[in-house]
Amino acid sequence: MTERASGYGVPRTRRAARRLNPPHPLWGSNGVAFGPDGRLYVAQFLAGRISAVDPATGDVETVVPMDGPVESPDDLAFGADGSMYIADLVPGRVWRRSPEGAYTLVSDQVRVPNGITCVGDRLFVNEMRMNGRLLELFPQGGDPVVLTDGLAFGNAMQLGPDGCLYYPHMIGGQVWRIPPDGGVPEMVAEDVHDPVAVRFDRGGVLHVLSRGPEGIVTRVDLHGDGTRSLITSGVTGLDNAAFDAENRMLVSSFASGGITELHPDGRTRPLVPRGLDGPYGVTIDLGGTVWAADHYRLARPEDSADDGGSGDVATEILQPFFHGITADGGLLHTTSQYGGVQTYDPATRATRVRATGLNQPLGIAVRSDGLLVVAETGAGRVIGVDAADTVTVLAEGLEHPVDVAFDTGGRCYVSDDRLGAVLRLDDEGPVVRADGLGAPQGLAVHGDDLFTVDAEHRRLWSVSLTTGECRVEAEDLAVGLPRGVERRPEPALFAHGVPGLAPRFAGLAAAPDGSLLLSSNGEGTVLRLAPNP
Repeated sequence: MTERASGYGVPRTRRAARRLNPPHPLWGSNGVAFGPDGRLYVAQFLAGRISAVDPATGDVETVVPMDGPVESPDDLAFGADGSMYIADLVPGRVWRRSPEGAYTLVSDQVRVPNGITCVGDRLFVNEMRMNGRLLELFPQGGDPVVLTDGLAFGNAMQLGPDGCLYYPHMIGGQVWRIPPDGGVPEMVAEDVHDPVAVRFDRGGVLHVLSRGPEGIVTRVDLHGDGTRSLITSGVTGLDNAAFDAENRMLVSSFASGGITELHPDGRTRPLVPRGLDGPYGVTIDLGGTVWAADHYRLARPEDSADDGGSGDVATEILQPFFHGITADGGLLHTTSQYGGVQTYDPATRATRVRATGLNQPLGIAVRSDGLLVVAETGAGRVIGVDAADTVTVLAEGLEHPVDVAFDTGGRCYVSDDRLGAVLRLDDEGPVVRADGLGAPQGLAVHGDDLFTVDAEHRRLWSVSLTTGECRVEAEDLAVGLPRGVERRPEPALFAHGVPGLAPRFAGLAAAPDGSLLLSSNGEGTVLRLAPNP
């Protein structure tokens, strides 16, 4: 494996390491806008940073790093003087970054700021929530002016050729417009497929992007009778778009990142390849298919036969905030940062809700009797969900449980990345089985060995369940935060119930052949670690 510029080293391992998919330069791509230098600037909500993409070469440079004042950039725009304005969604802030790179807080009074645009030296932002507002903000000072409220989840907006601001109602399938100086909002399109962003091309044609799995773009001719045409791109989870000087349409994807050129006939060309947004939990089913819980989707990294890791990533379903996953026969059990546990059947594509209202559930495993066992990280406990979907508490008072696993004798183990230990849940209570492990997260058992990923020191540990001996199996893994980047406190839920940025969960799974599958979330890959002869 080659050296990475992201702050991770070259993996040193007692195991043969191979990527199932290529490293990902853009973890989730959200708002996009061309800057004064001609590059395409990309807000990366999940990565907590902003990158600039050369539209000719696809080269990516980090401009706003993840350890700066901006926590979760979701959209951006450029003012007439070259300043970058950033919608920082989770903490509810709007920032100005001057052409010299200095940051100024414009406002912290906008709830869930998302869609943002500039009209000359004027700044407008809307809120991604029910009964959201569209406001004008004043970077030089002054109280915000509310143009309108009642938005059903606002998002990416733009000034139209008629001088009005156009914006979507994500919930409701509508596009509206309003003059920048205020007035009565007017609906210009309804029954639009999952609208997430509105963009005008150089000819003034309105393009409405869909956030659904098909990657639909609706073109609306506002000059005539409102005739519509549909483009199906296949880019799952479209988020935003920008048109260059040659009227090329470049689109982003919250679900798979990257930047893709979309032609009017639906053909696509990757400028920056799409990939995994995490990944977080990982598992392998009886047929050998690898599944990743990739925040916004269930993904299938295709195992590549070559060491370069040129495998593709397929989307199974879009669903919000997947983090934990385990295979159980033909079923997949998952956890969501919405506080739920679900069972998904790939054969029928049916989802069954097993539990709701949990506090940040992460790792999940299946006991031999079918009980789903979940690390409820935010509550400091481990719970069980039985066949009747009854929830019981198996252990509580833990520091920060992250993942769970069972040995061949049916004993349950839990990792605690704040305690730096792996515990065994005995009838008398939790017992430390191994400590001094840094920040152990993902757990897997194969034979007599328990394996865990230390996200702090980027190591893979093995723990003998017979002797208790601990051994480093691999080092310099691309997991957790890069060197020199401090961990931010985990955010609470929004007032409207949408989770904020999730903790980086490095998942681990054991394959029948003794290899391990690792969520290499520092580079956006799934890594297969096979025993060396």
